[in-house]
Amino acid sequence: MQPGLVSIVMPAYNSEEWLADAVESVFAQAFRAWELLIVADTSRDRTLEVARCRAVDDPRIRVIHVQGHGGRATARNVGMDAARGRYLAFLDSDDRWLPEKLGEQTEFMNRNDIGFSFAGYRHFRADGYLGPVVRVPERIGYQALLKGNVIGNLTVMIDRQKIQIPAFQERTTEHEDYRAWLHILRRGEIAWGLQRDLARYRVSLGQCSASKGHQAACVWKLYREIERLPLPKAAWCFAHYSCKGISKHYLRR
Repeated sequence: MQPGLVSIVMPAYNSEEWLADAVESVFAQAFRAWELLIVADTSRDRTLEVARCRAVDDPRIRVIHVQGHGGRATARNVGMDAARGRYLAFLDSDDRWLPEKLGEQTEFMNRNDIGFSFAGYRHFRADGYLGPVVRVPERIGYQALLKGNVIGNLTVMIDRQKIQIPAFQERTTEHEDYRAWLHILRRGEIAWGLQRDLARYRVSLGQCSASKGHQAACVWKLYREIERLPLPKAAWCFAHYSCKGISKHYLRR
């Protein structure tokens, strides 16, 4: 691992429309010691061509082509395996960062000797909508995180010298990032929240409540089958998760 280097893992699938914007937000970082690993599945559009075109602009960008479509979890695992940096960060190909994101977060982690950090962000849409800041707790452990995932994947940074990151497991429960954070915190680690708005999470105009029931079922399965919570505790955690989901819904409006 290269000290001081941040490896950014970016899964890319059918993201021709937004990929260049996401990459541009990495180019715009005031912090310059980064490498960007674009893991491109076999898409139906020009995602791979756009990724390779952007890689020509900067040798810090590496494009990894994965045959077929294994999902975001597989892409993130491929990117993590190829990463050379001490620090690991994640940015999906339809989201973006603010220019100060990497600089402020690495300074925050180094100053406080932190292994796992995350930050605030806002939802946005193609029609120009920009939501309020999704604020984060100053710190969170395993028991508190069971009540609902308050860790935005696009804001996470992990020091790989301090914390071993598990492989993402999408096919079992979805919510692969939530499962990974629970796995880390279950070992006694703490995730620390940087009280800054540093990223933008894209919300599709076509998103609706049709998938909410499926997502809820996946969370329930995670509680019972992965975390193996007793039924009463699973129900208690699920009630908190549901309340957080309602709050997020109104934040996006």
